[in-house]
Amino acid sequence: MDEMRPTSGAAAHLGLASLFPTGLQAVYAECRRLYPDQVNPLQVTAIVKYWLGGPDPLDYISMYRNVGCVAQDVQEHWHYISMGLSDLYGDNRVHEFTGPDGPSGFGFELTFRLKREAGETAPPTWPAELMQGLARYVFQSENTFCSGDHISWHSPLDNSESRIQHMLLTEDPQMQPVLTPFGQVNFLQIVGVCTEELQAAQQWNGQGILDLLRGVHVAGGPWLVTDMRRGETIFEIDPHLQQERVEKGIEADGSNLSGVSAKCVWDDLSRPPEDEDDSRSICIASQPRRLSDKDTEQIREALRKGLEINSKSVLPPIGGQRQSHDRPHRKDSLESESSAAIVPHELVRTRQLESVHLKFNQESGTLLPLCLRGRLLHGRHFTYKSINGDTAITFVSTGVEGAFATEEHPYAAHGPWLQILLTEEFVEQMLGELQDLSSREETKLPKEYSWPERKLKISVLPDSAFDSPLQ
Repeated sequence: MDEMRPTSGAAAHLGLASLFPTGLQAVYAECRRLYPDQVNPLQVTAIVKYWLGGPDPLDYISMYRNVGCVAQDVQEHWHYISMGLSDLYGDNRVHEFTGPDGPSGFGFELTFRLKREAGETAPPTWPAELMQGLARYVFQSENTFCSGDHISWHSPLDNSESRIQHMLLTEDPQMQPVLTPFGQVNFLQIVGVCTEELQAAQQWNGQGILDLLRGVHVAGGPWLVTDMRRGETIFEIDPHLQQERVEKGIEADGSNLSGVSAKCVWDDLSRPPEDEDDSRSICIASQPRRLSDKDTEQIREALRKGLEINSKSVLPPIGGQRQSHDRPHRKDSLESESSAAIVPHELVRTRQLESVHLKFNQESGTLLPLCLRGRLLHGRHFTYKSINGDTAITFVSTGVEGAFATEEHPYAAHGPWLQILLTEEFVEQMLGELQDLSSREETKLPKEYSWPERKLKISVLPDSAFDSPLQ
């Protein structure tokens, strides 16, 4: 991280409190409450501040030595705390000042707990780069994080050979929310997890997997301390967890993953390809049809609760767990929870389609059973948003409000956005025929699934098929 350097300036901050921004003072005060004997922690500082054109949104990341808790069997570790996602200054240089009653900036700061290795006298600084990467995602997308969210990173967090390649987020067990003149600041802790644990969080929900991690000492324990040398998943440590907790949890609660960014495309088989309104024009026209602003916002709201982007170079993937757990069979909605005014754009003609062909790459295809079993059978919806353009495919159940697909016309499109309404009976039928997609074994591609009586066809294709504009 070229624009960052370790410093030890916290002591100076204490002596110059009157010169320090109020928001920063509030975060430091919470750190001092927890670490009264570490008044001068090692700190990573952005040399060129974000508000002066620098690349790193976090002004500071403080690193403390935490002795753990013998009574709770918590091991000694390093504790990292960010400063910059909340409003530190209150003068609109980074965040819009909205007053003391709402969130300060994005409303949270990030923390991370890393196991201290034997002989370590200073904390590794790579977690600071990781936290800056997450902060850049938040600033660029304006999507905030919540406890239970999952982040698909697809790479060892420390760039080693570690199995810890993804993250979950939870409330920091020691840091307490802070009230400042610029709003409230919560502290969200990053928890490193293995691929199998991330997949379980996607299929069920993040909070459930976090609870399982807390119960396994080597996987985090009560304070969810990340051990980059952990070589086993919680399911390898205790094979009963997958079936007894995760599978039963999905059956009872459904899945909280409501959408993914994916390699996907759809074709309208009821219209000849040369028709200018054919969905294939999305892929091959020189001027691709674009989603309307309202459709884009509606999809964004659907994805906001469960987004996965498969390329780290674009933006880190975000998945959310913001849905209620105590009403698994409630009606779901495709409308924004914050604005009931988001409805299909009246200027974009809704087209009812007779027959459709859906195409997914293997990674997206393996999520189809989850989409059906964990979402639609629980009265919810699931969206695939193409990473190659505006194409989107949303599966909806009969209980979803705000959908433009209906039981009478189960296939309907708004420009490049296709909605498919599936009845419970058809979902059960599809699950039986798509069962092989749930296998962990390598699947021979392409795979074709067809329901002629329903005029629906699904293909699972190799990634290379999506490199061509004519897929």
